[in-house]
Amino acid sequence: MKKVSIIDVAKEAGVSVSTVSLVLRQKGKISDATIGKVQAAITQLGYVHNVAAANLRANTSNLIGLILRDFSDSFSIKVMASVVQELEKQGFMVFLGQPLDDRTSLERCLLSFKQQGVAGVIYLSSDTTRATLPDLIRQCPLPLVVVSQSLMEESCNMVMRDNRQAASLATRYLIERGHRSIGYIGGQADCLIRQQRLQGFRNALTQSGMVWKEDSAPACNDDTQAASLATRQLLEKHNTITALLCHSPDAMIGCINGIHQVGRTIGKDVFLTQQVALVGFEDMLHVNLTSPSFTYVSSASEETGRQAAGVIIRKLREPELQTQRITLSGQLIARESA
Repeated sequence: MKKVSIIDVAKEAGVSVSTVSLVLRQKGKISDATIGKVQAAITQLGYVHNVAAANLRANTSNLIGLILRDFSDSFSIKVMASVVQELEKQGFMVFLGQPLDDRTSLERCLLSFKQQGVAGVIYLSSDTTRATLPDLIRQCPLPLVVVSQSLMEESCNMVMRDNRQAASLATRYLIERGHRSIGYIGGQADCLIRQQRLQGFRNALTQSGMVWKEDSAPACNDDTQAASLATRQLLEKHNTITALLCHSPDAMIGCINGIHQVGRTIGKDVFLTQQVALVGFEDMLHVNLTSPSFTYVSSASEETGRQAAGVIIRKLREPELQTQRITLSGQLIARESA
């Protein structure tokens, strides 16, 4: 079968080759009627536009390199899905790299991006214990956007979560509902997300005239068993606690078990002393299938992805664009647990 060319499309549509090219690249001022004829010819002939070849001829690229280091991180996965969806809407494609946690793997990943001719790079940082980027990312010669779950002091384009705001919002919500003894469960001591949330937690307490107690926020490993034990020990030591902030989905599930172990229940009624209110920091559909459904501060993962895609596109179109630093706030979704 003969391969259909752009010349064949032009003949079928009764227009010039340059007009077909402009329609394919969505450039120039072409009437809707002409666009319709060209698209009809493309469908009739089964023409497939070779974007890579066209980019090579024009010395441009519609390929964006996306680095995702941790496929077990739910926030990064949601951000990735949003990035891909937004870039595809704008005519870009994604080349995915997943380097291992070492310099050599990251170096190979960036070299592969260069060989594939990517126009820019989006780096989804999932290391919550480092406040700096790997040197290879910081020195990347291509337009770069970094997505971080914690606030970082870097000079590149960044989209970040405001963990202080999220914890402050959750704490103030609980205080407004009468809670005067609140704890925080989960996160390892060196986790930047935990540290930043604790700052927001402390600030909200102080602003309300309440005392911050160091031992009301035990750190623990990121698994349900550790969170369950930490919750049980905390409630046994401080039986006046009526609400808990849960660091992660695993912490939330562990808290449920720990609360039940000390003979208390989950609920938002501060006047029922056996109830403990729970607030999480991202939506957990697998938990919300049960009763009660859980109050949480959204992680803004979809908006994070849209913003990251928007920044890289603007940077490609305006190379002299000033460095963008976008910090996204979460929204509290009130449900049955608090």
